[in-house]
Amino acid sequence: MKSLKLRIAVVLIALISSIYVVLTKPVTLGLDLQGGTHLVLQVDIEKALQDEVSAALAEIKNKLEEENIPLLSAKRDGKNIELLLLDSENVPQAVEMIKDDYGEMFEISTSENRILLKIKPSYVTKEVDRLAEQALETIRNRVDELGVAEPVIVRNGKDRIIVELPGIKDPERAKKVIGKVAKLEFKEVVDVARTPDELITKLKGTIPSMATVAVKPSPFGPKFFLIKGDKEEKIEVKNLEELVRKFGGEVPEDQQLLIQEIKNKEGKVVGYTFFIVKKEPILTGAYLKDAYPSTDEYGMPAVSFELNSEGARIFKAYTSKHVGTRLAIVLDGKVQSAPTIRSAIGARGQITGQFSYQEARDLSIVLRAGALPAPVKIIEETTVGPSLGKESIEKGVKAGIAGLILVMLFMIVYYKLSGVIADLALLMNVCILWASLALLGATLTLPGIAGFILTIGMAVDANVIIFERIREELRKGRNLFSAVEAGFSRAWGTIIDANVTTLIAAAVLFQFGTGPIKGFAVTLSLGILSSMFTAVFVTKVLLDVIVKYKRNIFSI
Repeated sequence: MKSLKLRIAVVLIALISSIYVVLTKPVTLGLDLQGGTHLVLQVDIEKALQDEVSAALAEIKNKLEEENIPLLSAKRDGKNIELLLLDSENVPQAVEMIKDDYGEMFEISTSENRILLKIKPSYVTKEVDRLAEQALETIRNRVDELGVAEPVIVRNGKDRIIVELPGIKDPERAKKVIGKVAKLEFKEVVDVARTPDELITKLKGTIPSMATVAVKPSPFGPKFFLIKGDKEEKIEVKNLEELVRKFGGEVPEDQQLLIQEIKNKEGKVVGYTFFIVKKEPILTGAYLKDAYPSTDEYGMPAVSFELNSEGARIFKAYTSKHVGTRLAIVLDGKVQSAPTIRSAIGARGQITGQFSYQEARDLSIVLRAGALPAPVKIIEETTVGPSLGKESIEKGVKAGIAGLILVMLFMIVYYKLSGVIADLALLMNVCILWASLALLGATLTLPGIAGFILTIGMAVDANVIIFERIREELRKGRNLFSAVEAGFSRAWGTIIDANVTTLIAAAVLFQFGTGPIKGFAVTLSLGILSSMFTAVFVTKVLLDVIVKYKRNIFSI
């Protein structure tokens, strides 16, 4: 008696709690139901490795110079480096020095005064995994800053990342924020030119007499033209360095050329300023502690930043010695601003650059999340509209209700009063499953709805096994009470076996699936657990109540 009352109390508490959660807490809908954007990103591992090799080359050259080892030439060929020393006697010393710092990265071979550094396959394998994981973490941080509910961000293969953004209202903005490299650097300004002619002249180049070099903005960057009289001849160049070389100029090895875009009030690029800067940065975004949108002294949108203690120390030491010179703030290879240093700068600073308020907010997000270790490009994009998702929900709900009604009718016709009890347990199962999804913050997807519907069939399947066992016991002549007890105990092993194997399959789907497949696995797993509770425990409680108090109305 006490046991039955306790079990009835458990059923009532579970039912009331589930109804409360269903009424007060909504279930999060997946990308395929509420609409959103599905992106497949590819990390440019090759570019990142080449950048690493370039950085290693610069460091090796500095070390050789410090050790007074004369160098005739040093060049990078893809992911390999070739060094030509002035004196072959210095080769052993140079090799030892390179081994100490870059032994894990390069295989080193020599020939007279020549040293060849070839990147190791083992290093490439390790770096591919590290770069992809770092890109994944950076993208996840940026998406979190965007405030997208229940995003899916997972690796796919060695260099691809799948990003699903359910309910995103501005997919274009999201793509810009996710894909921006956000490599922040502070560099010393050597010189500034307002025109291409001035830049070429400063670097010892010569423009033909009675001619000038014009620059015109385009969506893909500046385009250059040589104008002679009324004729305009397009100059095909990859970058500013190549433009300078076309006219006989030369950029010093420790310097590089950068541009700053000049925009009008509408944000359209109308011109450029050309900067000659030191190649080696004074500071990078790696020392950034925080970044947030603000306004400059003229009330225009800007981004304020705060450096960590090490970054503040380096920045203060440099700016205190270079008062009166210009400092270029460079983001992804473009000069955002180049203020004159008026006093020593410590931990705080500001980036200006004709931003809109939205651009300032987005730049703050990507700077806080950190720079991507390599460029990423979108190789696949799918956008699901809210109307399509709404249609999927409507069809899924109709299918679920239709399946529920058919199953319930079958159970009533075939098992009579016991079928009604199974239907009550089934309705409770649906309520508990929905409440579980809401309570755990699980995302409901279209395959998840399929899992929901499948759970309905699996829930009554357990009842069918139990009821058939009870029928067998009654045919053997057992009384009603012992037949019910034996039916449940004999059916229990079969029910456990069937549900455990399904749970294992769901776990595999969850582990190796992505997006909607995981949604199916979650719904199926929760459905199995709730159906085992309702189909066995709840049904047993209801049958025990009938057997104890209304045995005369029992039918099966």
